[in-house]
Amino acid sequence: MIRVLVAGLGNMGQSHALAYHRDPAYRIVGLVNRSPRPLPPELAGYPLFEDYSEALAATAPDLVCVATYTDTHADYAVAAMEAGAHVFVEKPLAGNVADARRVVDAATRLGRKLVVGYILRHHPSWQRLIAEARDLGGPYVFRLNLNQQSTGPTWDVHKALMDTTPPIVDCGVHYVDVMLQITDAAPVEVRGMGLRLSPEIAPDMYNYGHFQVLFADGSLGWYEAGWGPMMSDTAFFVKDVVSPNGAVSIRMPESARSDDIDTHTKTSTLRVHRVGRDDEDLSMADEPDHQDLCDREQAFVARAIAEDLDLSGHMHDAVRSLAICLAADESVRSGQIVTLQGMEWAS
Repeated sequence: MIRVLVAGLGNMGQSHALAYHRDPAYRIVGLVNRSPRPLPPELAGYPLFEDYSEALAATAPDLVCVATYTDTHADYAVAAMEAGAHVFVEKPLAGNVADARRVVDAATRLGRKLVVGYILRHHPSWQRLIAEARDLGGPYVFRLNLNQQSTGPTWDVHKALMDTTPPIVDCGVHYVDVMLQITDAAPVEVRGMGLRLSPEIAPDMYNYGHFQVLFADGSLGWYEAGWGPMMSDTAFFVKDVVSPNGAVSIRMPESARSDDIDTHTKTSTLRVHRVGRDDEDLSMADEPDHQDLCDREQAFVARAIAEDLDLSGHMHDAVRSLAICLAADESVRSGQIVTLQGMEWAS
């Protein structure tokens, strides 16, 4: 049985804790949150800590789940591995490329398993989208976005996230990771733009942004993300992959809402369009919801530990997708195109 310590009890941290609670492969030995907060009844009986270092020393876990804000990810993950634990860390892996590499280097040096929270990798509908797109062949156009019209407590969470991380990085790593799974080409350059649409966030932060990433095979990707009460609820979820031979698209029902967390992962229908042939609609009606996906993700972590899976490719992809999104943030702030060729992580 894997003894797990969960650090961070926000939306994702609670979902992961519930996954551990339900999975007989795990036993929760502690929960960490810097301030008191209400918990689901299933989690009420576990030891609670406010200090991460104290919890790590007191519980001696086999696995630490790091679901805190981005600025603590790297330090918490490395501390856990140095204490003898494997690590699951929510995306993005770190706040900068150097810290991301430091975490990966620690996992390699110490022989620990490191899984990053790319939840779409465990989603059967997204796996099918990637397979269908690869079958069409490139070069590709990637048209992806996730805008969220957030108010009240959700807007408070978004504002807290933006103390350190803009939306195009926090959410963008998921969708750049999808791009990288479809095209085998190296990224070449990134162009980004962003705008601060609210006085409630820091003057040097922006809550709306988009970027374009160009690949060596001619493929190009567009990603857009915006958070806040001002965001439009129209065309908030665009998921299109286009090639010379057709396209694969996620089609959402008219009732879909940007503030519904299940909307962020559920796909409803995949439409496969092939040039010169009738379109094919693939129903995804029985796909997992958000909690089911968290359950699948943590089941994968247990398997990675039990079967000693090689996660080197997974770790490399996590650094590379983060680096591309951070390059986009750099482009937003500098107003300049950021060139990626020649960088170690770009290939």
